[in-house]
Amino acid sequence: MSGWQLVAVGAVMLLGLVGVLVPGVPGQAIVWAAVVWWALTDTSTLAWGVLIGTTGLFLLNQAVQALLPSRRPGEAGAPRKTLMLGGVAAIAGFFVVPVVGGVLGYVGAVYGAERLRLGSRGAGRASLTSVMRATGYSVLLELLCCLLAVGAWLGTLVWA
Repeated sequence: MSGWQLVAVGAVMLLGLVGVLVPGVPGQAIVWAAVVWWALTDTSTLAWGVLIGTTGLFLLNQAVQALLPSRRPGEAGAPRKTLMLGGVAAIAGFFVVPVVGGVLGYVGAVYGAERLRLGSRGAGRASLTSVMRATGYSVLLELLCCLLAVGAWLGTLVWA
């Protein structure tokens, strides 16, 4: 696979990661499609292993999503800007502190934005709890699964 194709696959994956944060955009499907594109072009055993692992992870994620509360950002009381900031911080945190940084980035950014918006620690904590109950768990789980797939793809590129 040429360098430009790898850049294109990475751009599609980044688009999928952002799509997880935007309601109505199938971010997980976009990331999976990018992995399929890459695995069909790079027919190594490792690429097919990443595709199989990603497919299994995403199927498991879909099964678990049914058990979590649905996305209701309007009921959480936090503005969409706060949720987007949390998502961007989760993506950045994942690459700064692998895997765990995604969760820490999301929670920290949502708390910080809500504390600044509402003016007190208690109100920020209450808003964070409301956001996590209404949207955070499902969004965070889907984002984590997509980040793990992107991380596996990046790891395979570095390894090979």
